[in-house]
Amino acid sequence: MQITSNMRRITSREHPVFKKLFKLQRSSRQRRDDGLALLDGIHLLQSYLASGRIPELLIVSESGGQHAEINQLLGSIGKDFGRADCLMLSDALFNQISLVKTPVGIMTLVRIPRHTRSVDSYEDSFCIALEAIQDPGNLGSILRSAVAAGVKDAFLSSDCADSWSPKTLRAGMGAHFSLRIHEDSDLIQIACQFNGNVIATALAGADNIYHTDLRGPVMFAFGNEGCGVSEELLEVVRERVAIPMPGCAESLNVAAAAAICLFEKIRQENSGESYSQE
Repeated sequence: MQITSNMRRITSREHPVFKKLFKLQRSSRQRRDDGLALLDGIHLLQSYLASGRIPELLIVSESGGQHAEINQLLGSIGKDFGRADCLMLSDALFNQISLVKTPVGIMTLVRIPRHTRSVDSYEDSFCIALEAIQDPGNLGSILRSAVAAGVKDAFLSSDCADSWSPKTLRAGMGAHFSLRIHEDSDLIQIACQFNGNVIATALAGADNIYHTDLRGPVMFAFGNEGCGVSEELLEVVRERVAIPMPGCAESLNVAAAAAICLFEKIRQENSGESYSQE
């Protein structure tokens, strides 16, 4: 182990710190109340560090402490941040906290970022509005695609899956730290105030996305896996688009649909061709 001067060891599941970590992994209410989340694995920790943030706590299993890559990472953290607070757990205790089938042996306790900029300041942004996305895997995948496409802000309705749950974080693959995530958002108000084109995916009364001008400031709205975007939100968007599907499937997974929409905008922005609607 590279970090030893500030290392604590816990051997009992009755320890209050262990109980807190165990509950954080399983309770969205606990995460909201504490403003904390757990990152499981090396990649999420590396993404967090790359964003310039400092971990609250590093949690390492006994076997993880023998892992060469983890040791190297802990050494770099100690060099950059000084005496990082580090906790060692037995493998049995670590595995009780981790929800990964084969944990690598390191988790990170982090503070959940809070973003308070006014909605009025997003007029030049590329944004997404997510309404009632229920599956955390879908939510994380959308956030990952959004970051890859250059989206700056993600507005989530109050009935979306928890964006800081372990499954969402794993699916996001570090996207959370390159994106401003606004939970419990009033999507109708935000859509009305956004000074750009607000576009929603829909099945009825929608234009072909490939015949729609997506250049400039855009906010895409994506809806619930079963019901799509609500009628209330559809009433305030400026355009409705659909993805042509020549096959026999009735619809696309929302994460797949989001990726297609986001990267069709990128294609149009980078094509260098003059746009004419057909």
